[in-house]
Amino acid sequence: MPVWAGEYVVLGNGFRLHAERHEVDGAVVRIFSAGGVTEMPVTAIAGYEQDEIVTPATPALTSPEPAVPAVVPPTPTPAELASAAAREFRLPDTFVRGVMKAESGFRVDAVSPKGALGLMQLMPDTARDLGVDPRNPYQNVEGGTQYLRTLLARYEDDPNQVLLALAAYNAGPTAVERYHGVPPYRETREYILRVLRSWEQDGKK
Repeated sequence: MPVWAGEYVVLGNGFRLHAERHEVDGAVVRIFSAGGVTEMPVTAIAGYEQDEIVTPATPALTSPEPAVPAVVPPTPTPAELASAAAREFRLPDTFVRGVMKAESGFRVDAVSPKGALGLMQLMPDTARDLGVDPRNPYQNVEGGTQYLRTLLARYEDDPNQVLLALAAYNAGPTAVERYHGVPPYRETREYILRVLRSWEQDGKK
C-alpha cells in the first residue's frame, strides 16, 4: 500500500484536506491526520499533492516561536457531497440533492424508525450490497447516488422512469414490481412529490 508523509488530499469537488499520510486499501482510502483516521472511497479523491519539505534550521539558543497551527479546509457540506457524487454517476446534482433533502433533510446523523442511516438513508443491507459504510458521509452519499443510478437504469425503458426509480428507492423494487408501478402507499407518493418539488425549486435558483 503506497504511503506518503505530509500531503494534501484533493477531493473530486476541489476541496483539499491536509493529512499526515494516507493508505489505499482496495476501494477505500484511509486518511491519517491530527491523530485521527477518516475513510473515504477511492473514487471521491482526485489526487494527492505532497506538502513542501523544509529542512529545519540549526536550533537557536533563544526560545523558539510558538508553532502556528495549520489551516484545515472546511469539511464539505451535504450539498457539496451530493454534487460531487452526482458528477461521478452522471446525474443532475439538483436531483441528488432533492433526494437527500427528502430522505434526511441534509442531516448526516439521521436515522429512520426502520433503521435507514445517514444523508441518503441507506438501509444496512443495501449499504452492504453496495460495499459502503452508511455511517461515513462520503460513502453514504456515494452509495445512495450509485443506487439511484442503478434504479434509473432498471426502469430506463419505462416512460415513468424517474417516478419508478424514486418509488423503488423509497419502498423497494419489490413493491414496484408487485404493483406494476408506483405502489399505492401514501408515504411513497408524498415522498416522490417532495423530491420532484425540491428538484424543480433547486433547478430554478
